[in-house]
Amino acid sequence: MAERIDPERMRTYLRSLDRDLPAWLHAVENECAEMYVPVIRQETRSLLRMLLAAMRPAHILEVGTAIGFSSLFMAEHSDAEILTIEHAPQRVEAARENIANSPHAGRIRLIVGDAEEVLGGITETFPFIFMDAAKGQYIHFLPRVRELLGEGGVLVTDNVLRGGDILEPHYAVERRNRTIHKRMREYLYALTHDDELVTDILEDGDGIAVSVKRQMQRRTVRNEV
Repeated sequence: MAERIDPERMRTYLRSLDRDLPAWLHAVENECAEMYVPVIRQETRSLLRMLLAAMRPAHILEVGTAIGFSSLFMAEHSDAEILTIEHAPQRVEAARENIANSPHAGRIRLIVGDAEEVLGGITETFPFIFMDAAKGQYIHFLPRVRELLGEGGVLVTDNVLRGGDILEPHYAVERRNRTIHKRMREYLYALTHDDELVTDILEDGDGIAVSVKRQMQRRTVRNEV
């Protein structure tokens, strides 16, 4: 029996157990590779699939559509209506086409615009929010995202460990990445020190933060006779 687990061998083994994507979604994954668009890793997919199966949310908010892979993945593994936000023009056209050609086109609504502005105009709350947009903007999105997350709702934030750079001191990080590094550290601190949220940070993939919004305790007032 091995005395210690080799992380890479274990990762390879666990990935081998993952279920295959349907052909149409695998084609979208290939398109992401061709366009050099990052796609959610298998570890993130497994977590999303499990959470969606457990929670069965009626509505999902996604911040960061890219070309639609994650929206389509969540639609494939839930019955939810999905509202997704993207601002990059070069990705919007591909996202629209991929959503329209999928079996779930009727359940996914794409809003084009700056995420912070779009979030400010949304009035409904969501039981499930997936954040996978510009990493340096997470800290700016958080106050509004927290408001849009319903009580007992789950916020999943992807890519929070920045390939391990999050562990490095500020000046050990490449100059071009220092702002993102600083803001991501601020974001993780905000998540873990917010009294409204219970957060766990998983090392899976490139780091996934899972936050649950506490339910307000309601006191029952009894009339004295």
